[in-house]
Amino acid sequence: QVRLVESGGGLVQAGGSLRLSCAVSGSIFSINRMGWYRQAPGKQRERVATVTSGGSTNYADSVKGRFTISRDNAKNTIYLQINSLKPEDTAVYYCNALRGSKDYWGQGTQITVSS
Repeated sequence: QVRLVESGGGLVQAGGSLRLSCAVSGSIFSINRMGWYRQAPGKQRERVATVTSGGSTNYADSVKGRFTISRDNAKNTIYLQINSLKPEDTAVYYCNALRGSKDYWGQGTQITVSS
């Protein structure tokens, strides 16, 4: 099992910044990829950013240049630095780990961006 615990969400004004953290514990060996997804009210969950075990990153077009995913292997933590927040970034943000063919999810953290 892999356990993921997110933190760092909140209410922020448009143009502001936040940093999300995701602490990983459990059977973390053989995790192929980690990432962040988000789900806005009435919408499907969407991929925001991912980082592979080799360090390759990938971003959704809507967040390129504003979001940065990173990982600290010593702390078993991944981060999502979010800058220039927009109201349309309002969503619940979920941490994800892909281990083999199985997905693991955190409980989510809410980001609300006011205009």
